[in-house]
Amino acid sequence: MKMSSAISRFMAGAAITLCLCGGSAMAADGLLWFADGRPAPQARQAIELLAAAASQGLEPQDYNASALQQAIGQAAQGSAPEPVTVARLEAALTTALERYLSDLHRGRIDPQRIHHNYHAPRSDGFEPAAYLRAAVQNQRLAQAAREAEPGLPLYARLREALGQYRERVGHPAWQQALPPLPGGKLAPGQAYAGLAMLAQRLAVLGDLAPGAPDAQLPPRYEGLLVDAVQAFQLRHGLAADGVVGKATLAQLQVTPAARARQIALMLERLRWTPLTQSPRMIVINIPEFVLRAYEVRDGRIHVQQEMKVVVGKSLDTRTPLFDEDMRFIEFSPYWNIPPSIARAETVPKLRRDPGYLAREDMEFVSADGRVDQTVSAAQLDAVLAGRSRIRQRPGPKNALGDIKFVFPNHDNIYLHHTPATQLFERDRRDFSHGCIRVEQPVALAKFVLKGMPEWTEDRIQKAMRRGQSATLRLAEPVPVLIAYGTALVKEGRMFFLEDIYGLDRLLDAALRQRTQNLSSIKE
Repeated sequence: MKMSSAISRFMAGAAITLCLCGGSAMAADGLLWFADGRPAPQARQAIELLAAAASQGLEPQDYNASALQQAIGQAAQGSAPEPVTVARLEAALTTALERYLSDLHRGRIDPQRIHHNYHAPRSDGFEPAAYLRAAVQNQRLAQAAREAEPGLPLYARLREALGQYRERVGHPAWQQALPPLPGGKLAPGQAYAGLAMLAQRLAVLGDLAPGAPDAQLPPRYEGLLVDAVQAFQLRHGLAADGVVGKATLAQLQVTPAARARQIALMLERLRWTPLTQSPRMIVINIPEFVLRAYEVRDGRIHVQQEMKVVVGKSLDTRTPLFDEDMRFIEFSPYWNIPPSIARAETVPKLRRDPGYLAREDMEFVSADGRVDQTVSAAQLDAVLAGRSRIRQRPGPKNALGDIKFVFPNHDNIYLHHTPATQLFERDRRDFSHGCIRVEQPVALAKFVLKGMPEWTEDRIQKAMRRGQSATLRLAEPVPVLIAYGTALVKEGRMFFLEDIYGLDRLLDAALRQRTQNLSSIKE
């Protein structure tokens, strides 16, 4: 029996694809997708899922969706395909659905490949082949696919936003770039040739009330337009001053297609970032410069504390991404200056100005624990050689402030307070050497010590003010997750944050390479 042209073309590469991609063999108790030699209704449901993979931020071509759709369609309309063709189509569709469900549930990329050093997730019992077979046998494929998605409300909101931004692709508001700003910036009260285009973009994005007729636009940049720009700036992590400068203009020029890709990258991250691994968690989102302490109940996140943080500098001292358990709190801590900072900063300062040691309440500590507060060439050489270290005593000048939250890790990263509280007023807060400074240490300590009721707020504050270093072991460890997300939905609005560490670019490149590799296998 002669195969249709679509099936024939599909079958030309099917054997190679199935061999290299681990296709499932036909089950002994029957086929999943064919009945009496014809595609069953659930085959059409499967094809619809694969064809709509883009709505999940996935790539339909990763699942050979177009070729499968054409082949299954012709198998349904033409003469009945031969048994060997049915078997191969059955296996190819099964392979595609298993990969789709796995990608949807677990993600497509090993996060450690792109510097997200999270522990391997606890097994939730999800096995794509068994999950798929049960779904088809129970005639609930579409529902099972929805249940395979991450159960986070943020995931569903981002999917909705993804659809909205894709609808804006090709909108006239982005057909040409905004004109150059007068004098390098646009301040309230100035004239600007791009006012109509600016208003159109802000209206499409929801920052300016839609439908405002162009005739009502003021002749200068003022009023509702300034308010709309401030709303836009707030959603993009910028100073909401209403002045369109270089940074604001750059964000206004980003196309809906680029924003849709940014949302898709965040959907991928949500599949493997362990945001609900424990009943109580502390999560820092690096691009947002925000810490949230929350409880997880019935799979839902309930935020207990939210505060600003200062993170590692984007240029040279980035805060690494990982998850570890917080086990200790240090009150009135010493600051043991890391060797890299001592070599690059502290020792050179002491060579120029020996009095710096006393002014900053610092001292030398030798390998055998001896403390010395005298600056000498020998002491400085010992620090450089690793035979001694420099530490800062507890007190008002201590760089760690009056409390330190310890979650042991290879990078020696921890949370702490700081005497430089003015930095929390900045919109962009990457100023540290890698550790994370927290805005509200008492509130965080109360969350961490919730299971130790004897540690009241008053007792916490007294321990912080005592000026004598003391370490407290937590009764229950609290997981700390350092995460990275540049596309968020907050209070029903879409927020986009700068990719300060370039990790979106790494993820994007890794996903594109994966799609390219899968395409080369199919060929």
